[in-house]
Amino acid sequence: MNRRVPVELSTLRLMTDSIAHRGPDGEGHWMNLEARVGLGHRRLSIIDLSEGASQPMHDPTGRYTIVFNGEIYNYIELREQLIKSGSRFRTQSDTEVLLTLYATKKERCLKDLDGMFAFSIWDEQEQTLFCARDRFGEKPFYYHWEQGICFAFGSEMKSLWASGVPKSRNERMLFNFMLNRFCLDNIDNPSETFFRGIQKLEPAHYLIVDRELNLIQKPYWDIDLSLTNESISFENACETFRELMHHSITCRLRSDVPIGSSLSGGLDSSTIVCLIDQLNRNKELTQKTFSARFRNFERDEGAFIQRVIDVTSVEPHFTWPDETSFADDFARLCHHQEEPFPSASIFAQWKVMQLAKENKVVVLIDGQGADETLAGYQYYFPTYLHSLHKKGDFRYTVELEAYRRMHNPEFAGYGEISKNHSPRKVHPALEVLKGILRPLYRSLIPNRPLIPRQLSVPVQAERWEFLTPEFASAFGQKDIITTYKEQNLINRLYFNTRVYGLQDLLRFADRSSMGHSREVRLPFLSHQLVEFIFSLPDHYKIHEGWTKYVLRKSFESILPKEIAWRVDKVGYEPPQKKWMENPLIKEMIRDAFGKLEKEKIVNPGYKKDSTDLDWCALTVANTLF
Repeated sequence: MNRRVPVELSTLRLMTDSIAHRGPDGEGHWMNLEARVGLGHRRLSIIDLSEGASQPMHDPTGRYTIVFNGEIYNYIELREQLIKSGSRFRTQSDTEVLLTLYATKKERCLKDLDGMFAFSIWDEQEQTLFCARDRFGEKPFYYHWEQGICFAFGSEMKSLWASGVPKSRNERMLFNFMLNRFCLDNIDNPSETFFRGIQKLEPAHYLIVDRELNLIQKPYWDIDLSLTNESISFENACETFRELMHHSITCRLRSDVPIGSSLSGGLDSSTIVCLIDQLNRNKELTQKTFSARFRNFERDEGAFIQRVIDVTSVEPHFTWPDETSFADDFARLCHHQEEPFPSASIFAQWKVMQLAKENKVVVLIDGQGADETLAGYQYYFPTYLHSLHKKGDFRYTVELEAYRRMHNPEFAGYGEISKNHSPRKVHPALEVLKGILRPLYRSLIPNRPLIPRQLSVPVQAERWEFLTPEFASAFGQKDIITTYKEQNLINRLYFNTRVYGLQDLLRFADRSSMGHSREVRLPFLSHQLVEFIFSLPDHYKIHEGWTKYVLRKSFESILPKEIAWRVDKVGYEPPQKKWMENPLIKEMIRDAFGKLEKEKIVNPGYKKDSTDLDWCALTVANTLF
């Protein structure tokens, strides 16, 4: 939208061409009669592959025009309801359902949607643009706004740069990444990005741009933390959990193109693969799985992946990322990620999506979202234990002892399969010392909770030394993004699900998948399922040392025992340290430092070897410069 000069078709084409990888199956452009508004679209055909489902799409009256990225999983049910109310449809697409629903209910339509989406609808009668993003931020929405002058938006920032928005770094975000690898959200301003003049529409929000190019942004959904159901039995909780997961996966299997699954060997992806296999009793679907493996690496997940393959009828496929492919593909990965990312695990994800493309699978079902809602990370234990102690809950002692038993440094996981996954050993003398000091600690300070130390992200001295005085002196204490210290489990889960944490992972997944023109669907992020999980008592999530307890119990009958009751958590962890010792990658690191030194961001005199700082320099230099 532009009030001062007409929108040009050539500009729209430049914007859509820059994100052609997101939609290789077609393109479309539209401008209103006054050329003050233009919409462009690149299509990845998944539901209703006909030309009639192409975008931009207009309603029958010509009043509304939509561009839409994502999927509405419950579009069939919504379509049936709209037909009963008198609506008529000319396609089988979810896009037409969404457009019709908006024409009927305006912003109230968002409450009805089960999906991942970012869309914009132009109202020619009211001369307003309505934009919305899904509840968790699975699909991206970036925009550039100059009040009263112009508004531009796109699925990636590169489309905004193509329109003429300057590519100018946000130095404060860069500063925080260099200090602590905060890689996406500014907690105080969730719409902020690594580039000035570009913001992102927050998850679960919509915005309206009026004819004067004023902008109004509002939330439309949130998780209500007051609805904890302490009376639900654990058996009923498991039953409802199973029903919601079945429904979520069934809806996310709707597609007119081939669907497969990511399989890492962890609890979440294994549950999805086994559940799809159970739902696919007639074998109408050939479930292809895609996994990353790492040769001669103790953290390789091949043994766990094979357990899932053995108990299902999947067709497995593997990719073997190494330092050579990393060096070859890194620049392209950074081009698609657009902003810094924290580790080489994103490259493993990138290669999995490439593997799916090579095997002509367009949609992948993935397990992201369970860790943040079901307390899947180890650092949730201190928060849970602290809250139990604070309340005087009898479970405190039980949970503390279970934590020690299952997660102490000598614990090697479940059974023989976990030998290669045991945590780092501690010298026996230290164990003896702990045995002496622990009772003394308890006797001297009996009321203080004895819990594992809270994970925090202190600013290490070496990181200050890493930065030049000229760069670091531009920022004060108020500019440093601090860690979250909430001592209540449900609030911390909320924070990681809705504020900081999950959005980073969703951005990585979106860019890695769409860089190969693949779509990722996430059953654990059904909002009905998430709302139910948040209504459960804490001890249904963490129980006697087990994370994700309700998930484990709900699906232990269809999972290999080694996975259902697996203690350690790895995911796609590549041998990053070894890779970065490769001569090709060392040369890339030297080039990265050269760029940052030239910009007077890092200290040329800093000589200390640090894989972590090397990674910071490498990813920053290849995304922000």
